[in-house]
Amino acid sequence: MAGSMPVASSTAALPLMEQFYTIQGEGYNTGRAAYFIRLGGCDVGCHWCDVKESWDASQHPRVALADMVAAVTAHPGRNVVVTGGEPLMHDLTQLTTALKAAGCQSWLETSGAYPLTGDWDWICVSPKKFKAPLPSVLHLAHELKVVVFNKSDFVWAEEHAAQVGAHTRLYLQPEWSRAPQMTPLIVDYVKQNPRWQVSLQTHKYLDIP
Repeated sequence: MAGSMPVASSTAALPLMEQFYTIQGEGYNTGRAAYFIRLGGCDVGCHWCDVKESWDASQHPRVALADMVAAVTAHPGRNVVVTGGEPLMHDLTQLTTALKAAGCQSWLETSGAYPLTGDWDWICVSPKKFKAPLPSVLHLAHELKVVVFNKSDFVWAEEHAAQVGAHTRLYLQPEWSRAPQMTPLIVDYVKQNPRWQVSLQTHKYLDIP
């Protein structure tokens, strides 16, 4: 793209699993209109992942960045969530450059397991036990969102909270299938540790993508 930094030609297109306009359902930006770009490719391997079909990047078509941005700007919202899979498996420099040129806010959802690329307005790191987040990415996170599957995850959450910056907002979110068991524990934990906040997958309650 004219005026953008020279980047390897392989980043002119990215494997796209799906893209859609919806309401952000989780974390700090809950309730805001957002366009989701879900990229294919992930080797983190969470057993409770609800988009396992995203894992194999070769199963998803490579879509030109210009086409992605055109799809975004066909809607009135200008908040764009780049998620996966694990989006940082790809160089996201050109994508975020193009989104910014189109007047969009770029929000990243990542496990933090790969080096950060791209220019982001909001970075949400959701660490996974199967592939540790990089300290450099944790330190830059605007939001740390820990999915709680077992009681032991509270200790694990605190271990990661100790690695983020002072600016980082802290969220505990029940894993969807375990929400009836974990949500009351999260509520009690946040009442005792008020620097944390509760995050819920409100899009699932609202039955929207």
